[in-house]
Amino acid sequence: MSAVTVRDVTLRDGLQLTGKVLPAERKVAVVRELLRLGVPSIEVGSLARPDLVPSMGNTVEVIERLTPEELARCWVWVATPRHVERAVAAGARNFQYCLSASDKHNQANIGRSTDASLEAMPEAVEHALGAGGRIQLCIATSFTCPFEGEVPEERVLAIAGDARAEGAADVVVCDTLGQAVPAQVTSLVAKIAERTPPRRIVYHGHDTWGLGVANSLAAAAAGAAEVDGALGGLGGCPFAPGASGNAATEDLLFALRPGWLTPETFAALVRLTDGLLAELGEPNRSRAVQGAHSSATAFPWALTS
Repeated sequence: MSAVTVRDVTLRDGLQLTGKVLPAERKVAVVRELLRLGVPSIEVGSLARPDLVPSMGNTVEVIERLTPEELARCWVWVATPRHVERAVAAGARNFQYCLSASDKHNQANIGRSTDASLEAMPEAVEHALGAGGRIQLCIATSFTCPFEGEVPEERVLAIAGDARAEGAADVVVCDTLGQAVPAQVTSLVAKIAERTPPRRIVYHGHDTWGLGVANSLAAAAAGAAEVDGALGGLGGCPFAPGASGNAATEDLLFALRPGWLTPETFAALVRLTDGLLAELGEPNRSRAVQGAHSSATAFPWALTS
C-alpha cells in the first residue's frame, strides 16, 4: 500500500460548490506549491460550461500559465471530444474523461446518456493520444446515484470493459455521493482489476458518511494505485444532491505516509490549506489538520507555531 499515490483534486472537484471564483494566478500558485511540496499529481480544473460551474471558467487560462513540465503532472476533467481539443490547444496532456454509471446522473451532469458519452469516447481518446497525452475513463456514481439509488456492480464493470473505452490508461472509480462502505469498495475495485482490461485503477471518494479515508485505504488494498483527495476535505458535485466534500488530501497523506512526506512538508501543506480555505470562506473538514493544530506538540506531526 505504500506505493499508492495521492492526486489532489482541490482545484476541480474541491472548488465546484464554492461561492467564490479563484483567479487563475491564485490557482497556478496553489498548483506550484503542491508540486514543490511533492504531491505527485494534481487535477487543475475542468472544461465544464462556466455558466453551470462558474468556478471552472478560467481553467483554460490556468493550463496556459503552467509549463509543460508542470502540466506533465496535471490532469483536466473533460466530458466531450471538444473539451479535449480545447485543453490540448492550451497545452494540457492528461485528461480525465468522465461519464456516470447511472443515466440520470449523466444526463444531469453532462446532458446526454451514458451510452452517448461512451460512443464519443474513441474520438476523445484519439485527440488525447494524438497530442502525446494520456486519458482516463472516469466512472462517476459507481456505487450510488442521487436519482436512481444503488448502482449494480455489473453496470460499472460493463462500462469499464466497454471496447469504446479502449486506449484509456486508467479507470477512475468514483464514490460520488460518499455513500459506499469499505466492503463495497474492496469488491468493486478487485472485480475491475480481475475482469476488465489491465489498467491502473484510481479511486475517487467523498467523505459524506465519514468513510472517505477508510474507503480509499480499502481501494488501495484491493489494487488501486492512486486515490484522490482535496485540501481540507473541500468539494462536492453541483449535479449530485447529497454529495459533500472529498476525502481530505491531508488525511490520506497522513495515513499513507509517502516517502516525500515529512513533518515539515506536512506543516507547509496544512498552512497552504489554512490560507486557501480562509480565502474561500470554507470550513476545514480534515481531521489530520485538526490534529496538527492540537496542543500535542511532543508529536512531530503537530504544528509548533
